Amino acid sequence: LEDSGYMPRVAFMVDRLMRSVGLSGQSFIPMLSSFACAVPGIMATRVIPERRDRIATILAAPFMTCSARLPIYALLIGAFIPDTRYLGGFINLQGMVLLGLYLLGIVGGIVTAMLLKRTALSGPTPTFMIELPPYRLPNLWSVLIRLAERARIFLVRAGTVIFSVAVLIWALVYFPRPAEVAATYETERTVLASLPDSAERDREITQLDNRLASAYLEQSWLGRAGHFVAPAFAPLGWDWKVSAAVIAGFPAREVVIAVLSTIYSVGDQGDETDNALRAQLKRATHADGSPVFSLPMVVGLLIFYAFCLQCAATLAVIYRETNSVGWPVFAWLYMTGLGYAGALLAYQLGS
Repeated sequence: LEDSGYMPRVAFMVDRLMRSVGLSGQSFIPMLSSFACAVPGIMATRVIPERRDRIATILAAPFMTCSARLPIYALLIGAFIPDTRYLGGFINLQGMVLLGLYLLGIVGGIVTAMLLKRTALSGPTPTFMIELPPYRLPNLWSVLIRLAERARIFLVRAGTVIFSVAVLIWALVYFPRPAEVAATYETERTVLASLPDSAERDREITQLDNRLASAYLEQSWLGRAGHFVAPAFAPLGWDWKVSAAVIAGFPAREVVIAVLSTIYSVGDQGDETDNALRAQLKRATHADGSPVFSLPMVVGLLIFYAFCLQCAATLAVIYRETNSVGWPVFAWLYMTGLGYAGALLAYQLGS
């Protein structure tokens, strides 16, 4: 799109719309890039000459629905939103909910930019001038060079952070490993091992391993953290398991589904993992027997993920691009607060 000459025209066409919230057309392309990932989107704000507009765009970009949110949306919408169709099947309720989450992120980003430009980052909207190159057929070699360069930047800047976070999450999930947890399941394992080889025995051993992994996780530092913060998230309808999964997802939301699979003793079942996890989530109950994943709670959880900034790489890039600790801290607190408030309202009003 850049090589074809179309992107500058997009920035020109949306300039009037962006000016209504105090930005210029130059802010549109970074926000558009953030639908794939906020990290390159934030890096793209370097083309904005005015610092106030650049920071406002940086803080609005993480609201765009990036690809890391989609697996969580797909899991929850597929499991709990009815597959109702309207207008002869042309409109699907699940699709409308997904569209609504995209629009919610867009509105959140636009309102955030507007508020910042009228308060902490107030100032005149800069004059927008851009050269419109002629339309041309993209050059494949040029596209490959740009792709390789941006991939290198992403791997160097974000890959190191993502890798470090992955190691940290693994440590929180793995340690400590009390011996008494394994001893609880040792008798059952001995009985199963003495049975003749069969598909049924292998299935029961796999289920035993999944339950053991779930028990280890409950005793891990992450599980204990989930129990510790559960009262703070109880007004949202969450139990300790959901709280632990969300805590694990704060550095990188990609791990949420994997943690939920471990907590609910699903394990890795190949293509059937998602279906098995959905079934377990539907059966999950509180101590009083009420379902954990009620419709108001699920809607609140979706709103939480639409707003919450759960990405250590994004925070690191915000720090590097603004050269300030204050802006990433503000972004995390602001977006997490919005997510909590939205989930609270959805659960309390829906219940």
